[in-house]
Amino acid sequence: MARRRHTPEQIIRKLREADRMLGEGAEIEEVARHLEVSEATYDRWRNQFGGMEADDAKRLKELERENARLKRIVADKELEIDALWGISRGNW
Repeated sequence: MARRRHTPEQIIRKLREADRMLGEGAEIEEVARHLEVSEATYDRWRNQFGGMEADDAKRLKELERENARLKRIVADKELEIDALWGISRGNW
């Protein structure tokens, strides 16, 4: 199966479709095949996006991106501080 990236909106749409199919009595294997994802991917999506609306998922992705950016900034500052401490002690 070819690897594809799905947007949060697509994932939520597919999860709603999966819920409908499961409500009609379909098996998880059949639902995953219909959604063109593996069962593991379906389970991961259910854990991450289950019960969310599209706007919530979009906001979650934005917050994750911002959090990663802030972590990089903090790591860079920590390196600068460490280097300045080393220079001030004469360990350069």
